[in-house]
Amino acid sequence: MPTMPAPAPLVQAQSGPVIFTEGHHFRLNGETSVDELAEQINAPLSVIQQITKRCDFDCNFCSETLQLPDPTLDQLDTMRANLAGVQRVFLSGGEPLLRRDFGDVVDMYAPDFILGIPTNATRGAQWAERMVGKIAYVNVGLDGPRAITARLRGDWDKIMTGIRAFQEHGLPLSLSCVALRSGLHGLPYLYQIADAIDAGKLKLIMPLRKGNALKLQESEFITEAEAEVKFGELTSLAATFGWQPALRLTTWNESTEGHMICIEPTGQASAWPVYDAKNLFEPLGNVLEEPITEIWQRYRFKRNHVAKYLGTSILATQRGGSHA
Repeated sequence: MPTMPAPAPLVQAQSGPVIFTEGHHFRLNGETSVDELAEQINAPLSVIQQITKRCDFDCNFCSETLQLPDPTLDQLDTMRANLAGVQRVFLSGGEPLLRRDFGDVVDMYAPDFILGIPTNATRGAQWAERMVGKIAYVNVGLDGPRAITARLRGDWDKIMTGIRAFQEHGLPLSLSCVALRSGLHGLPYLYQIADAIDAGKLKLIMPLRKGNALKLQESEFITEAEAEVKFGELTSLAATFGWQPALRLTTWNESTEGHMICIEPTGQASAWPVYDAKNLFEPLGNVLEEPITEIWQRYRFKRNHVAKYLGTSILATQRGGSHA
């Protein structure tokens, strides 16, 4: 008997100045401004927690190629406790679903945080059932139709098998794509794929010069102006064809510098990407040793962090194609 879709996990709206919406994003609750919110909160809205650096793909744009030992469950539990005050945690990698105890990690973090899972989906069939009711959404990396994804990322069939497993279990989906020049012609097809699988959003990200991306030809890096033109073209196509997923475009400029807080498997928390910092990471502290509220105090990109996760420093449409 086929698996029946399970109910999507319930995401509780937060009280106070921000709430998390079904559209996978935060929004202001009331009349608080971005600047006021950046001053008011004492912890990040969202962090990236790398639970492994291992991956079964070798994407030609990957920035996270430095290998480190996986944190133990005890270490992750310490980090979890020290992340009190954060609203959303991305359990990331590497490829997080490679951990044999991935389900235990989800169980550990789910009671305390809104969870997002960035993944290549190759282990989706193995873990989809264990994720039901515990995560807000799965974010699958996909760079275009079959030939483009195979060239830039990895095995299309394994990715799609995982996506189908997520769908069968009723897990909310989004797609993310690193926008390289050689893949721009495939983006309309990718948007149609996102619509066909009922993804909540399609997120376009500019590549960064780090890791494997240092070996990319210079011609693969499009300008911010070119990215904005492509965003406009895709928005127009969405209106023409009725594509439903929201569209997001993050470019790297003064407004988005350092907006993410990335926690490596060692517990090291860093602002990312900081353009003149070594490996684009600006060290902030270690969540194995101190709470994130202390680390937040020495973080100098608070406004960029808040603006990005509220969608005010990026190009964004709402689900259904209208502008946010």
